[in-house]
This record gives sequence, C-alpha cells and structure tokens, in this order.
Amino acid sequence: MSMVGSDRHLLVVDDDNRIRDLLREYLARAGFRVTTAPDAAKAARLMETLDFDLIVLDVMMPGEDGFSFTKRLRARSGDQTPVLLLTARGDSEDRIEGLSLGADDYLAKPFEPQELLLRIEAILRRTGRKAAGPRSLSLGACAFDADRGELTRDGDLIRLTEAEVELLRRLAKAANAPVDRLELARGTADATGRAVDVQVTRLRRKIEHDPKNPRYLQTVRGIGYRLAPD
Repeated sequence: MSMVGSDRHLLVVDDDNRIRDLLREYLARAGFRVTTAPDAAKAARLMETLDFDLIVLDVMMPGEDGFSFTKRLRARSGDQTPVLLLTARGDSEDRIEGLSLGADDYLAKPFEPQELLLRIEAILRRTGRKAAGPRSLSLGACAFDADRGELTRDGDLIRLTEAEVELLRRLAKAANAPVDRLELARGTADATGRAVDVQVTRLRRKIEHDPKNPRYLQTVRGIGYRLAPD
C-alpha cells in the first residue's frame, strides 16, 4: 500500500458510522492522520482550530449537505482546502454540480478504498498541499500553540516542562483522536508509560477546570489519551 500520506491530515465527514470508521482505519494505514466528523456542523467546528490537507466529504447528510458545505467553504475567505465528494448519487448532473461548487473530485458509492486512496494522492500531488499542523488549540480558558510550545490561560503564560510540551505536541498533532500511551512514551526515559500518566495528571491541573473530570485531556480506556480541543 502507498505511504504517500506521510503525516498529511485528512478530515473525513460522513454520517454513516461504519463508513467513517472504515475510512479512518484504511487511510491511517496508508500513512495519513485522520480526523472524522458525523456532519457538516462538527466539521466546521474542527476547521476552526485545525488545518487539513484534504476533506473527504459525503454529499447526502442530515442537516447541511456536502454541496452546501463545499460552497460555504469556498466562500470562506477563499479557503482552498481540497475537497473530494462522496455520494451514492453518481449522476453526471450531481458530479457537475459538485465540481462547479469548487470540489476537486467526485467519487460515487460504492467504491473501492484503493480508488479513493489513489484519488486523494492525485489531488494532493496536483494541489501541492504541504503537510498541515494545528494552529493554536482552544482548551477552554487555555490555548496551546504547538509551534511555540506555549500554553496560556486567559493570555497568561503557563510554565511547562520540556516533557509536557512534547506530550502536548504529540496529542495536538492527533487532536480528537486517541493516542496509545506506549506510543506517547516512545523515545522517553520511561517506555512503560508511567511517566506519561504522571505528566497527564500535571497537565490536567494546569488545563482543566476540574482535573478529576477532564474535558480536554481525556483518558481513552484501554488505549491511552486524547486531546479534545473546543
């Protein structure tokens, strides 16, 4: 399988839980970072805090459909994030409508995952999108700037250790997705993950309103941790 993904970040938007999970797993195996959303409203909120290299967008969804969301995206300060539309409707009229609204490609369901991957790779090569990373992430009263490694609360800088900065960066890189605690511990002095647990506890005291019931730095049972920005 191609590994062209190389840390590129995809947003998959589909109201079908099964399809979302399958695409997330398949595209992650291809080397992409994948964030998912069940509808256009959640996708819009994610895009306020994260940059994406490409959006895989279902057309037929409850609420705002993929056509409308694509049109709104293109009207948003000229946002040129590539969009690949997925739909059960393969009519040429629908395809033309999607492309006329600014979509980069169109794939009718059902489709082979390999074809989707090849189309994604082609779009990324054509658009020359560079790997994206998160901007400053909003965590309630706090904000984390991954590039600077700075955590602030109401604009005031909060002191972080180097280990805490690195941990937050790793979690921010995969925002809204669970990260295995042993993966977080890789390359540290304690590969068992115990040090990660300690750092998470300390970070919660700095970020969370109620550290014992964390909203932003969440435990994912049996896996590890997830950073869930606003």
